[in-house]
Formats: sequence, C-alpha cells, structure tokens
Amino acid sequence: MNRSARASAQSVRIGIDGIAAGGAGVGRLPDGRAVFVARTAPGDEATVRIEVEKKRWARARLVRLEHEGPGRRSPPCPLYARCGGCSLQHLDIAAQRNAKAVIVADALRRIGGFELDEPEVVAAPNEFDYRNRATFTVVRAASGAVAGFHALEAPGRIVDVDARCMLLEPALRDAWQALREGWGPGAEALPGGPRLRLTLRSAEAGCSLLIEGGTGRGRPEALLAAVPALRSIWVRREPGAAPRRVAGENAVRDDWGGDLIALRGTVFLQVNRAVAERLEEHVLERAQPAEGQSVIDAYCGVGILTRRLAARGARVTGIELDADAAAEAAARAPMARIAVGRVEELLAPELPADLLIVNPPRTGMHELACAAVRETPPRRLLYVSCDPATLARDVARIGPGFQIRSVRCFDMFPQTAHVETVLELACVTS
Repeated sequence: MNRSARASAQSVRIGIDGIAAGGAGVGRLPDGRAVFVARTAPGDEATVRIEVEKKRWARARLVRLEHEGPGRRSPPCPLYARCGGCSLQHLDIAAQRNAKAVIVADALRRIGGFELDEPEVVAAPNEFDYRNRATFTVVRAASGAVAGFHALEAPGRIVDVDARCMLLEPALRDAWQALREGWGPGAEALPGGPRLRLTLRSAEAGCSLLIEGGTGRGRPEALLAAVPALRSIWVRREPGAAPRRVAGENAVRDDWGGDLIALRGTVFLQVNRAVAERLEEHVLERAQPAEGQSVIDAYCGVGILTRRLAARGARVTGIELDADAAAEAAARAPMARIAVGRVEELLAPELPADLLIVNPPRTGMHELACAAVRETPPRRLLYVSCDPATLARDVARIGPGFQIRSVRCFDMFPQTAHVETVLELACVTS
C-alpha cells in the first residue's frame, strides 16, 4: 500500500485551533503536522479521515464532531453541506470576523515580518443578501444543464444553485432564477459548448450578463425577453480578451453612493455595496487629501476615489488597465489625469507622490510595481487588498522603508473566509 492509500485509511481525533485563509479549520496531527479540515471551527474536537498527506501538512475530511467549539451554529443554507460557494456558514458572524482578524494578522506577521495586534474588522450590515455580482458555472450533460458553484472539496463538480442561494441581493436572485427558467432545456439559449461561465450583475437600472467560453451566438434576444431585469449581454470567448456586447444596452447605470456609473463588460465594482461605502469612507479619511497634494490612484477602476480625491483639491493621476473603466473614470473625473495601461509599466514615471493608493486584484501587485515603490517611495501608501497573503508579500517586497500606521479590515464577504484590508504605510526613509 502506498503512502497516499495509507493516508486515506487513517482516522484520527484532533483539536481545531484556528481557521486557515481558505476557510478550513486547522489542527495538528500527533506528529505535529498541520491538518486542514473543512467545516470545522476553533475549539472543535473532531474525528477526521486523512485524505491527502504531505511532508509538512495533511488534508482531512470531517467524520464526526466529538465536541463543538464556541461560535458554532447550524448553517442556514440548505445547500451548504455540498456547495463550496461559502466556507464559514457553520460559524456565527462574530466568530467569522474573529477568524478573519487572525488570518490578516498572521499573514502580516508570517509573510510580511510585521508584529501587530489583530485588526478591527468592520461588520457588514447584512450577513446575507449582499452580493450584487456572482459568477456561476454551467455544465451541459446528456441529462441537461447544471448551473451553480463548485462543490465542496471537489472543484471538478458543480452543485446546482438556484434562487435558494442566500448571498445574492434580492434583485440578483430574482434575475438568476428567471435566467435559469428562460434559457430552455439544456440551456439552449446560451452559446454552445460543454462548459460556460456566467457572471450576472445587478445595478440600479437592471442587470447585465457576461458569458465566458462557448461557441456560437446562442439566442441572446430570447434571454432578454425571458429576464425582465436583464438589460445587457456580453460575451468573452478567451480569457483576457475584450468582451463584446451581443444584445441589449451598451451600458447599465448604477448609483454607487450617489455617483452615477455606466457599467460595461467586465468593469469592476465591489460585490457588497454597503461595506464598500464604509471602506471608501475610511480610505478618504486616511488619505486626508489637501489642496495641491499629489496622489496616484493605481488600479483606479471607474474612478470613484479618483473623483472624490480630486474634488478635494488633490492633483490626482489614476492608472487603470481596463479601457472601459478608464473611460468611465475620465468622464466622471475630468479634473484628474487617467493613464490607461498596466500599473507595473506606468507607475515608476509618476513617482514620487505625497500619497499612493493601490487596490490590485487578488494576485496582488506585480513585482515591478513593488520595485518602483521601493526605489522612489511615496510619502504614504494606502494598500487596499482582498487577499492577506499577497498583501503581506507585497509589503515585504516593498521593503523596510515603510512603517505600518494603521490596519483596518472590512467584512466584504460574509460566510466566506475572504476579507478586505486597508493598510496604511508611512515612508521612514525620505
């Protein structure tokens, strides 16, 4: 019997000490290795079956809870036992926030080399009904189409998710159900192909749909007719390619904290309106923009912060790769300058600055962007991150020339292990 087969036959009793960045509980095997077990919580005593064994860690499946730790609850979603769309529904919301504070502090200590207390995590007003955007996978088989999220610990399988999903805004939930009912047997109104990705987004003026993958055009007009809220349909055939509108309006209007925004294609906005508003207010408060202050808003998106900073008299340069988002930023913030392109290519010539704000994707900043900050440091840096590990990595790459001035987290994604962090750094070498 090989090591993998031996591991799969082992059942052990362990204690769970914490929550890992992916949402699994973390304990220790008798030999000291870390073991990750989904659907467990700090304080649990559990019998688990080891399924993957490595030199320094193992992954196991929960067999039986022997003792429940504090903060546990019965998950309210009927799909939670199978669906991987959520990872922390078995914890009450206070325990979820505590776990996220530990995840952020641990990443900054272990990867970034900073010693700090666990940060505050600003609560979401609603722990359910908050997502204005969701991405679903559609898989076609002989028996029909299945559409939903990846299965728990089995990403090759899709769990069929209908309007019972508790994360979606009511408008998004209604549109998703109408879309499922309106695309016909085998999702025939969608483009062809065995597997598609659908991103549905709700806005003040209606919903938009982005279809990724597939072949042919499908019948987008039929989808528009079947889903009353649907205003625009876009298609992207290859990853990274520009999306193409195939039906409906060129843009869908949204009211974002009093700012009217035209959303096209893959233009990014945070998924949680209420928490995003609190985060943006915090960034502006920490930015303290003054008349004539030089500010770089990197990864500026549609320019929400760019416009608000410029309105306070700062000299703002926004940098954005997405052409549609950059065009919207330029239209809404004519007093600022918008540079279109990759941050790693455009940042260095713009430095130094009084303040640099970065809000990169989950993969974090490119190494060249970190080098630009290290070589020509701004006086202050505000880093908005959706991944504690890449945040800590980038801060370590930037080097010891900065000190942490403040850290605050925001519970942008309740029921999951994801957390948004705003880290303020001050340059100590200039």
